[in-house]
Amino acid sequence: MEGETKSLVLVCISAIISTSYCYYISTRIKAGLFRLISVLPVCALFHVLPLFFSTLHISCCISIFLSWLASFKLVLFSFDQGSLCPLPPNIFRFICFTCLPIKAQQNPNPKTQIPKWVFPIKVAIFGVVVHMYDYKQYMSPVVLSVIYPLHIYMELEIILMLVKLVVFITLGCDLEPQFNEPHLATSLQDYWGRRWNLMVAAILRQAIYLPVRQLCRGRMSSDWGRFLAVMATFLVSGVAHEVFFFSITFEMPTGEVACFFVLHGVCTAAEIAVKRTAFVRRWWVSPTVSRLCTVGFLVVTSGWLLFPTAARSDMLERLANEALLSIDFFKRTFLYL
Repeated sequence: MEGETKSLVLVCISAIISTSYCYYISTRIKAGLFRLISVLPVCALFHVLPLFFSTLHISCCISIFLSWLASFKLVLFSFDQGSLCPLPPNIFRFICFTCLPIKAQQNPNPKTQIPKWVFPIKVAIFGVVVHMYDYKQYMSPVVLSVIYPLHIYMELEIILMLVKLVVFITLGCDLEPQFNEPHLATSLQDYWGRRWNLMVAAILRQAIYLPVRQLCRGRMSSDWGRFLAVMATFLVSGVAHEVFFFSITFEMPTGEVACFFVLHGVCTAAEIAVKRTAFVRRWWVSPTVSRLCTVGFLVVTSGWLLFPTAARSDMLERLANEALLSIDFFKRTFLYL
């Protein structure tokens, strides 16, 4: 644990110095290719930093926060786009908005705010799920295939909510939510575009989807341009997730994770095209049926392509064991106090 703490301090210092360089040096370079060249070494460093850790939770967080989100933010920043433009008023805010999965909320809408009582319920569900690991030797693979994704989703929600709370107290500004009740999605387009991991969706929209649409404009029909933009977005996401799994497990990619995102890209593009036809517009489908179909498709395809990769590398076992060890540590700490 002492070694992990030293690595975490080293990584935090490296991230702060690198981000400060971008704030003081890269901002003085005109937006475009030369600014991009100036931030690429920082992006490369951010992809190396997760390798300093053996603890899965810390490695995953560093990979998501820096290798994935911060790198894309800096690439967009190179062209005066994304959440870092306009430039935050001071270096502290620039570091926070670059290195953490947060984005300032410009026009808060009370109607879209999730009730405060939902979060404690999710924490309670997470506690129950982790407690169930004590009895996993008696559970069937089917039950575990449901528990593992629920654990990952709940843990992501809790970690990101705690980060958001700390930053809100420190900076005193409203922040956009990371998730919007993804289990209530009525379609794949709704799930990927408006409910699941909203910051990643916004970054991919600006970095991949819109440039591809712009590139296709005038060269082909709008429908084909939309299809290629959707496919390019999901393909980039799939490749990024393959790199993520490799950096965590050090096992050669099998392509299953990329296939999962390509499959969802094809299905999402087809769904968008079908919904635009006059024949389908006359149909009315119950939201409950739509949610069941959407969530069912996600569960089946995840169990088929996504989670086997994590299971083969013992990633899910390590995730469960680390969660149990963390809870035991906090229990002993509170009892000692």
